[in-house]
Amino acid sequence: MAGQNTLAFTDDNFEAEVMNSSVPVLVDFWAPWCGPCRMLGPLIDELATANAGKVKVGKVNTDDNREISLRFGISSIPTIMIFKDGQLVKQFVGMTSKNDLQNALNSAM
Repeated sequence: MAGQNTLAFTDDNFEAEVMNSSVPVLVDFWAPWCGPCRMLGPLIDELATANAGKVKVGKVNTDDNREISLRFGISSIPTIMIFKDGQLVKQFVGMTSKNDLQNALNSAM
């Protein structure tokens, strides 16, 4: 459930791909059974394509990656977090517009 520019973040690669990233990172915490997550998926893929080379965009399947979900206290999905230099700079819970997400990414760049 990801486009060609959308990465898969896992418990194993989160530290390297997100926390140690030299560019801002948008992380979509989701699950396959979550209707709003599936509705948000195409927007995440569009952002990944539109911002390729400037930011990383990826997804964490909360069912398969419980460690990272617990680490960030994910209790509702979809939750989108934007990280810069290993720090959380913006968080969205629930449905969010593509425009709001792009504005948050622009601020982090």
